[in-house]
Amino acid sequence: MPATPPIPTPELLDDRLAERDVLRRLAAEPLVGLAAGRALLMQLAHPAVARGVAEHSDFADRPLARLFGTLDFLLIVTFGTPEQVARISAKVRGIHGTVRGDGYSGNDPDLQMWVNATLIDSALHIHETLMRPRDDGLAEDYYRQARVVAEVLGCPLDSQPADLAAFRAYMAGTLAALEVTDTAREVAGAVLWPRRLRVLFPGLAVFRLITAALLPESLRAQYDLPWTPGRRRAARLLLGTAAAVHRVTPGPLRRPPQPLLVRLATHRVNRTLSARRDRRRAAAG
Repeated sequence: MPATPPIPTPELLDDRLAERDVLRRLAAEPLVGLAAGRALLMQLAHPAVARGVAEHSDFADRPLARLFGTLDFLLIVTFGTPEQVARISAKVRGIHGTVRGDGYSGNDPDLQMWVNATLIDSALHIHETLMRPRDDGLAEDYYRQARVVAEVLGCPLDSQPADLAAFRAYMAGTLAALEVTDTAREVAGAVLWPRRLRVLFPGLAVFRLITAALLPESLRAQYDLPWTPGRRRAARLLLGTAAAVHRVTPGPLRRPPQPLLVRLATHRVNRTLSARRDRRRAAAG
């Protein structure tokens, strides 16, 4: 496995983060958040990712930690300053350095690319199916700018698909080769049916329905997610309503302030990393 590139400094990131206008425009849309579960289950469909999550996280006790951790890192890289991005990248890379096992490593550039690819693909899926885009160039620009998320974690740009067409081919080829394992189904089950969050049952039921609706059909079947005509109609109604609300709500009212997004994301990431360090110390002691 090639050596992990050095952690970028704020000075180096000044240039790499200079162009994020399209990345920010799409990431700020609450509608994109509907695909969070889709991205997570796509990540877990890669056997190495599923093993890493199962063996190096407390997914049974904190089933949504992986989901929010990935999204929070994305928000910081998207909206943060070069200094903020450099700090969080160093922390996350440090954690990834401890994640290793049979056939996987947290610093594997191929796995970093796959995780970011699921986020890119899910955002573009929402954009293309629910937002009714008029700007055909947005998807190309979004992909080009979003590659920086994997880059700051250690996956060089020249190891990633060069353009949107190459990215589409990469996604199609990877999805065709994926096989959802029992480990992936176990982790996905803890996320979709969390025992400790039963009080949130109505919201979780909607989350499961939307996640199943947005997943590629092959993965939905492999995860054994129920998909009846009634559920299909309900999902179509929910997603159609969300898209309609998006279209009639002015952008400044539907998009949270960017500094607030970064503060909340940074707080959650730091809390998660601190809890992880505490668990490791307890296990070592």
